Amino acid sequence: MNSPRFTAESSSDGILERDFTVGDVPGVLWSPASGAAGPAPLVLMGHGGGAAKRHRAMVGRARLLVTHCGFHAAVIDAPGHGDRPRSAQDEEDVAALRRAQAAGAPEAPVVVPYNVRLAEQAVPEYRATLDALQELPEIGTGGPVGYVGFGLGMAIGMPLVAAEPRITAAVFGMTWPDALFEAAKRITVPVEFAMHWDSARIPREASLALFDAFASAEKSLHAHAGEHVAWHLVEADSATRFFARHLAPARP
Repeated sequence: MNSPRFTAESSSDGILERDFTVGDVPGVLWSPASGAAGPAPLVLMGHGGGAAKRHRAMVGRARLLVTHCGFHAAVIDAPGHGDRPRSAQDEEDVAALRRAQAAGAPEAPVVVPYNVRLAEQAVPEYRATLDALQELPEIGTGGPVGYVGFGLGMAIGMPLVAAEPRITAAVFGMTWPDALFEAAKRITVPVEFAMHWDSARIPREASLALFDAFASAEKSLHAHAGEHVAWHLVEADSATRFFARHLAPARP
């Protein structure tokens, strides 16, 4: 088993930020700077397509989880993103997406298989990262784990949550659902799912069908009008409250 190798560390506003690698996969772990009386829950995060581990959405979510809940939050660069090199196939897929966007053509025929391919590589990497981070005494092996991911982060996160019993709550949103229905049927943990009601890119009916496919006894649907990223701050707050309910130790 690979232990996390920390490569940089900084602290500000009560948050300890540590760069790490597990094998050759780079990531960031945010934690309470003051430490805690015992192990605290961990939330794994997945960034969107074309972004990376230090995208403002990842940093913002991590800060909310650390400061409001006392949790740890971690994200790794997806294959071909951030500090990871692109393969020839990555370059071909990105070029095909740019051509589709320039022509006003549907993006799903390019994005869906691209996301599936990345998820096949990233799911084992996330599981190895979880193994490694749970070796840290401030996280430990017995505590609850959550996952939050939008866009590509959802495309990776749904098969991850379906396969990983240590993850006990998840927040997803905003990606093409075409290849995700089988994973949804295997997800039974509490789920919060966000969608755009009037998206011109992802059909409303497809998002609703995916929400219906989750096998979770507890699931909530958040539908927003507006542009593709107009609601990200609202959903970050909501996800923080969701994880506080489902991951925080019960009070006596």
